[in-house]
Amino acid sequence: MNTAIKIENVKKTLGKREILKGISFDVPYGSIFGYLGPNGAGKTTTIRILLGLYGADEGSIEILGRKMGKDSGNSKIGFMLDTDGLYDNMSARQNLEFYARLYGVYSPEHRISDLAGFVGLKDRLDDKVSTFSKGMRQRLVLARAMVHSPEILILDEPTSGVDPLGQIEIRNLMLDLAKKENKTIFLSSHNLDEVQRICSNIALIDRGQIRLAGKLSELKASQGNNNVIIKISGAVQDTLISGLKAKQEFGFKQIIDGSMMFSPGKGTEVADIVGFLAANSARIEEAKRTDVSLEELYSNILKDAGKI
Repeated sequence: MNTAIKIENVKKTLGKREILKGISFDVPYGSIFGYLGPNGAGKTTTIRILLGLYGADEGSIEILGRKMGKDSGNSKIGFMLDTDGLYDNMSARQNLEFYARLYGVYSPEHRISDLAGFVGLKDRLDDKVSTFSKGMRQRLVLARAMVHSPEILILDEPTSGVDPLGQIEIRNLMLDLAKKENKTIFLSSHNLDEVQRICSNIALIDRGQIRLAGKLSELKASQGNNNVIIKISGAVQDTLISGLKAKQEFGFKQIIDGSMMFSPGKGTEVADIVGFLAANSARIEEAKRTDVSLEELYSNILKDAGKI
């Protein structure tokens, strides 16, 4: 199976507001898929439809090759939402046992022990959740999401509010789930650096419409290598900087440790910038194009859509 989730022309109206305006994209099986967009774009509504909490007004959804009905949930999906839903006065073990019973997991003791070891909470299983840090709570919620051995995990901002070390731990857990256990992870996140680090595919939604979707590497390549770095030796004169700023088509951004950064406009070649620098007596050591970052890709798409 190549596709874990297939969404085709899905529409949803809540009240008088059309939240989703015919969205379509595929989530490859075994991938970490990043679902991006500003607040109010339609990410949460999409997730609720995937979980069977809402029905789509139009369109179709396939999960693991099976059509999803209006009121159907899916036992093959585990999830983390923006609120953790943990019971503070219960221990971690009791929280996991409770959800295991809800999912009909038979004799969950070994499963719970294995999951606690996987998320690094084995020595805290019998402690009350009220004593847990934010990062520990998120790891426990991830264990809870996996208690019934789902094939797909839908994670909504799993590292939000977690300290940097905790973010790394959760990121590594997601990578292990995808690479070692072949889980499909649908990751909704505002953390573009995190998405760029671990996601192979993405979709960007804005005001209920998908603005782009596909392999992250291909999407970045399709925007062109529009960043240019030119390394120079020696001092940089103020007059040269002023001249570069005046050439708006060069898109001069800054200079760091002798490296000049540019985002040239369409039709401007690296040779044009190099020629200008050479004509102004700059000693050039290296000139190269670099990939557009996810942050730049995100910003450019939303700018073109009139969002920013």
